[in-house]
Amino acid sequence: MESSPKSLLTQVTQLWNLLDDLAESDPKRYEKFIQQQLEEGEKYCAVPEPQICVQTKILKPEEKVLFINLCQWTRIPAPQSKAEPVSLSVGHPEDVSETSESYTVIDVAYNPDVLKTAKKDEMEMDQLIHLTMKCIEDRHQFTLNHSYHITKSKNKGSLQRMKKNLMGIQNDPTNLSEKMKKELKLEQLRNCSVNNQDDIPQLLLPKDHIPSKQGCLIEEISSSELQVELKTPNYKLTVVKDQNGKSLKIEMKVELPGLSSVCDCDLSVSKDDLVIEVSEKYRLQIDLPEPVDTETTIAKFITEKATLIITMPVLQ
Repeated sequence: MESSPKSLLTQVTQLWNLLDDLAESDPKRYEKFIQQQLEEGEKYCAVPEPQICVQTKILKPEEKVLFINLCQWTRIPAPQSKAEPVSLSVGHPEDVSETSESYTVIDVAYNPDVLKTAKKDEMEMDQLIHLTMKCIEDRHQFTLNHSYHITKSKNKGSLQRMKKNLMGIQNDPTNLSEKMKKELKLEQLRNCSVNNQDDIPQLLLPKDHIPSKQGCLIEEISSSELQVELKTPNYKLTVVKDQNGKSLKIEMKVELPGLSSVCDCDLSVSKDDLVIEVSEKYRLQIDLPEPVDTETTIAKFITEKATLIITMPVLQ
């Protein structure tokens, strides 16, 4: 599929057409969907906030003073239960040299609820810090001194540096441009989430766990483990022609049983092909028999029949 600005604009236009249809057919569901997107968008755009700063030492590969900034970030998903692994995001180590001292800083972000719970119990906070240190060791191949103390300040270094480190903002305009292209996909407009799931290892924090040399329990979830076999939905494709046999438009009817709202459907149309995806249910990708005008393509979802109707004018 294309990733040009025109292609992205076309996908956004298609989304608006679907939303217009939803607003007419089911105003309450439309209002609920918009509210949900606003709330998720607020979380997605939120910045990490420093809460606790821990000082310790890197012993290997080179002895250095290390500061670990523990931050809260609503972009990190909260565990749904005490038995569920806790998500976190670990930044890259940064060496800082000042007039009076040199040190290394690593920023680590948790969901606000995780830090709030740990602050209420000294033992749980101690577990969280030790497990975080072990995770840093595993991630960056460091050996740390597990003796530490919590500093009076909430963070070490500038807030701007910390935000750039965790949010992955690069000074290079080329890298930033590529990042924006990835984040402007139609799927991102619907499903706001952490940029890279691989950057969020999982830590399990049992109540009675005492830190030891065994280290933290890290659950790495790969995308292959989460794959679900998707069905190809039934569809009918018709090329509408005029009296002279000239193609005017392509009409498609796609049956999507079990789909109650157009909000759960991702539709992408390029000049030459079409892709429809419904999370964990359906996927359809077909090559179109003739080039179509993506800017005037429209889609309508009939809720009662769970059928998506797509009309694509043929390029003349």
